[in-house]
Amino acid sequence: MSPALELSGITKRFATHAAVSDLSLTVPTGTIYGILGPNGAGKSTTLRMIMDILARDAGDISLLGEDPARNREVLRRVGYLPEERGLYRRMRALDVIVFFGQLKGMSHRDAEREARAWLGRMGLADWVDAKVETLSKGMQQKVQFIATVLHHPDVLILDEPHSGLDPVNQDVLQQTIMDARAEGRTVLLSTHNMTQAEQMCEHVCIIARGRKVLDGPVAEIRRTHRSNRYYIEFDVRTDGAARFMTDAVRFPVHRARGAGWDVELTNGTDVRALVAQLNSLDVTLCRFEHIEPTLHDIFVAHVGAAEVAAREPEARRAP
Repeated sequence: MSPALELSGITKRFATHAAVSDLSLTVPTGTIYGILGPNGAGKSTTLRMIMDILARDAGDISLLGEDPARNREVLRRVGYLPEERGLYRRMRALDVIVFFGQLKGMSHRDAEREARAWLGRMGLADWVDAKVETLSKGMQQKVQFIATVLHHPDVLILDEPHSGLDPVNQDVLQQTIMDARAEGRTVLLSTHNMTQAEQMCEHVCIIARGRKVLDGPVAEIRRTHRSNRYYIEFDVRTDGAARFMTDAVRFPVHRARGAGWDVELTNGTDVRALVAQLNSLDVTLCRFEHIEPTLHDIFVAHVGAAEVAAREPEARRAP
């Protein structure tokens, strides 16, 4: 199956600032793909180039097999939720959704039927006739999301979709995105919330200062970043257990946490022999848990390294 989206070496500069530099990625069809990065990394600029809102300076884009700069009709098959929300504030919630649906080629009848169904699904059935300006920020966000998905697009491009939502509505929106994936649609999600990305995304691309620093399936990324960190916990704390756990030769990195210790084993440690030693102490071993790196841990490590690398030329120029 052809990928839903391919970027090859796309670049965008604003005067002397490179917002995006030589970015390439492939988004498989029917997946939730996360573009992750800190504020100012170039995420929104990338999405705007995909939508041909910003013209790219270099590189190629294939969206559903078409270059959107050459064939704008392909954008009718896309639902785009921008970071900056744009609703007509004096229109009724229903009317503004129907209007956007018609812009995507829907008939008024179909757009109204779908809009009413979505408003009910998102908990806004009692606000159908309310003007947008009277809605809370979270309600407005849901109205704009409905306008994004109303025409059943093949691809959803969502720029920080959870922004402004309370935890309950974040869960509602997250489930709606997961449902779109289950229906076979492709979702491109821009966020700096690593917890949400880890919960939803199958593939991610991490960018910093406009450049890609890591991409691939989430499971594979976590596997390749597996560490020697463990959490060890006993039923009670004793002096003997404390001496064992703070032995710098055995555990070069160790830190007390709660009723146990976070430790890092040296390479080549025989884990089964270590467990046998722990069981021989004068306390009961309750937990021996390998700590898998989270997407947040991996993100911080790579983005931090990119920030340091970006400062090195300045440091070399310093007197």
